[in-house]
Amino acid sequence: MSSSACVKDRGVKTFASGLYCKECGKRFELSLRNACDECFAPLEVRYDESAVGEKLSRDTVSGGPQNIWRYWPLLPVNREEGLKGLNPGMTPLRECRNLARKLGLKRVLVKDDTVNPTYSFKDRPVATSVPLAIQFGLEGVGCASTGNLAGATAASAAKYGIPCYVLVPQGLDRNKLLAAHAYGAEIVEVKGTYDTANRLANLVADRHSIGLVNINLRPYYVEGSKTLAFEIVEQLGWEEPDRMIVPMGSGALLTAVGKGITELRRHGLSSGSCSISGTQPAGCSPISSSLESGELLPVEEPHTVAESLAIGDPASGHDAAGVIRSTGGFADAPTDEEIVEAQLLLAREEGIFAEPAGGTVIASLKRRVEDGTISGDETVVCLVTGNGLKVPAHLLHGIRSSRVGPVLEEVETAFRSVV
Repeated sequence: MSSSACVKDRGVKTFASGLYCKECGKRFELSLRNACDECFAPLEVRYDESAVGEKLSRDTVSGGPQNIWRYWPLLPVNREEGLKGLNPGMTPLRECRNLARKLGLKRVLVKDDTVNPTYSFKDRPVATSVPLAIQFGLEGVGCASTGNLAGATAASAAKYGIPCYVLVPQGLDRNKLLAAHAYGAEIVEVKGTYDTANRLANLVADRHSIGLVNINLRPYYVEGSKTLAFEIVEQLGWEEPDRMIVPMGSGALLTAVGKGITELRRHGLSSGSCSISGTQPAGCSPISSSLESGELLPVEEPHTVAESLAIGDPASGHDAAGVIRSTGGFADAPTDEEIVEAQLLLAREEGIFAEPAGGTVIASLKRRVEDGTISGDETVVCLVTGNGLKVPAHLLHGIRSSRVGPVLEEVETAFRSVV
């Protein structure tokens, strides 16, 4: 691929100028590469700023499609090719007045990515990585996943008509694999944790002509996630909220949100001073713990209901911690009990059914209001990144053990008699 700042791809421009090492700054061509060959640090996509400035404005964005491609000058994919996919994005920013009143806050909003094409935010990074796998001439795509990414990658692969292979930890909730199976992916269960599956995925990426979206396509993959920041600021009238609270697994999402805010400021598209905070479940909180200890130590055996966040060795952990520190955010780690309570709180107050990762965010919101970290006059945006129907088992167990359990059983018996 040409290394010029304005790369021509099938007649449509992309302003990605190259891959750059986050540590030493070395520049690489736009290619199938995710780490520096000198210092082994991760790479990121950068853009021709002057060219972007000529094409990107509040008016051009508002006139664009109702998906992530409205921000195409700051994305690494040919827009024409991107629009052939599932076109995620422009999800609702929901005003949560009931929740705000209950917690004593001025304003709480939920960025609701439960309504993306495969019901999680993972459709965003997949949209900016799968088309590039085709552009690079690879024979298929895949990922290491705890469920959401498997479904998103498989759906996108189906749309583009290419094979998909997903590696998942053995014993994952069957509901989280159902979608990937339905979309036609080949599912490989790996004995061990997500980190074990991720290590095997790295070997696959090295030895086969497959684009592993969160491995060898990672620099392009994370670019899709920053569109959450773009949309939130646009939906708030190009004003940044006082705070965003972001769930953390690998740390890539929070890092991307930080990059998105930085890029908007660079092009004069946002105003304000947003603090970016992160949250992980107590049973797997290496990034949150590192903010206190100063050392990022892997968690060998994660234990949490928030399976999508159970990444013991987070690839973007240091970057995420850096964003939290530089923006004056906090890192938190609620318990599983608090996470489940928060899932139900959000559902019952606002009618938003989030998976445990979203419950983790709401739990941290509540905890930090109670301890005074979040003041009552703040405008807070909570990122809810996946739908609760994907992982209902722990809630079903809670329902059965509660006073409504017998009623539920009666309803199930009546339903079976009808069908």
